[in-house]
Amino acid sequence: MSKIEKVAVFGLDCADPCLMFDKWIDDLPFTKELLSKSTYGNLTSSIPPITVPAWSCMASGKDPGRLGIYGFRNRADHSYDKLAIATSLAVKEKRIWEMMGEHGKESIIVGFPGTYPITRPMKGHMITSFLTPDPQKCEYTWPASLKQEIKVLVGEYLVDVKGFRTEDKQWLLEQIYEMTDKRFKVVKYLVNQKPWDLFWMVEMGHDRIHHGFWAQMDTTHHNHVPDNPFINAIHDYYVHTDKLIADVVSTFDLEKTAIMFVSDHGAKAMVGGFCFNTWLMDQGYLHLKKELSGVEKFDVANIDWDKTTAWGDGGYYGRCFINVKGREPNGQVPLEEYETFRNELKAKIEAIVDHQGKPMGNVAHRPQDLYKVVNRVAPDLVVIFGDLRWRSVGSVGNSSWYTFQNDTGPDDANHAQEGLYLLSHPSLAARGRMNGPTLYDVTPTILDMMKLPIPDDMRGTSILRNGKWKMENGK
Repeated sequence: MSKIEKVAVFGLDCADPCLMFDKWIDDLPFTKELLSKSTYGNLTSSIPPITVPAWSCMASGKDPGRLGIYGFRNRADHSYDKLAIATSLAVKEKRIWEMMGEHGKESIIVGFPGTYPITRPMKGHMITSFLTPDPQKCEYTWPASLKQEIKVLVGEYLVDVKGFRTEDKQWLLEQIYEMTDKRFKVVKYLVNQKPWDLFWMVEMGHDRIHHGFWAQMDTTHHNHVPDNPFINAIHDYYVHTDKLIADVVSTFDLEKTAIMFVSDHGAKAMVGGFCFNTWLMDQGYLHLKKELSGVEKFDVANIDWDKTTAWGDGGYYGRCFINVKGREPNGQVPLEEYETFRNELKAKIEAIVDHQGKPMGNVAHRPQDLYKVVNRVAPDLVVIFGDLRWRSVGSVGNSSWYTFQNDTGPDDANHAQEGLYLLSHPSLAARGRMNGPTLYDVTPTILDMMKLPIPDDMRGTSILRNGKWKMENGK
């Protein structure tokens, strides 16, 4: 009987289940073949559903509150101007390759966010992620000698497409393909030349192509141009990566190797941006020292903190911070009024209408309602605008609350709460489409397949053992 001795995880950042498992499945022969002998479906992301912290949530089984990571940049303390980038130094919880290393298992980890700089030597091999400053000038591999092997193999290794928010779509497309092709060439080399029990790669190409080409694909998008030359760019990239994955998997002993696909979140059309700080100013919560002559980047130096009670931050989701007396340097909201004030903000944010006067459908989450533990400096409210159809715009001086041009460069897609997963091995029952798992279930599932102990403090459970999902699917 087949026995799982290895697990190979293909992480596809932002890969969307509606595209991969539904709309284009007939054009993805390898994925389609796998589906017939897999358990697969939607994989609910973290809140917020963004690359940082979602991948570390997935690899640790811990949520953003436990990690104390709420985005790429986080408040370092309760001052107004200190922000900390979420590098590997911010991740204090063990991730799957560290857990496996404690049991003598070796891992190959490629492109996983939150791995640069490499400060904790691992058992196996590692290539850091798109957050690496410049792979040509820094050490981005473990062991360090692997950097030279990569150079011989592919020349200049691309950890990311720098400047993917651009109008030069042909250049962007070429860069995405170059990055992806080089990554898969390196991956194929590693899995065949280095020892491993766990292989986990994260490819950023799906994310970059969604953000760069969604309006070209989506005929209903307000920025769509009919008959544009890039209308099939996203489709063709999915087809291309299907072939690349098949090529790598063809080198595996599938009697011994379980295959997983995972994405940290999905993708959807972005209707526009909501100017969060402009709205806060109009509601009387945020005050500036001097008037603006036009749209400007939010600058804490121009905020009148003696009058300001709340401010916001931009991104694919909104972060709302309250200026609390005794907590912030010039706090204005008394601590005893904090919850009443936060509830007032929450209600007003959730009542916001869109540019057509219709309810936007916002949800302002209290971190304590999302996470059992809230570490470090969390936003006072985690705001999801319009079910992620709108992004948060942090700039000030906007003439309207609504904008349809992204303030950080061309970008017509936002993240969707549902990513995807696929799990296949001859020894596992192929249960077909089974929605319900979350990204917190991925690491317990890998540990379960490898017959390793699952820590009690993980948020998720093994997909193999959750009876509720079996019942929902009649199996």
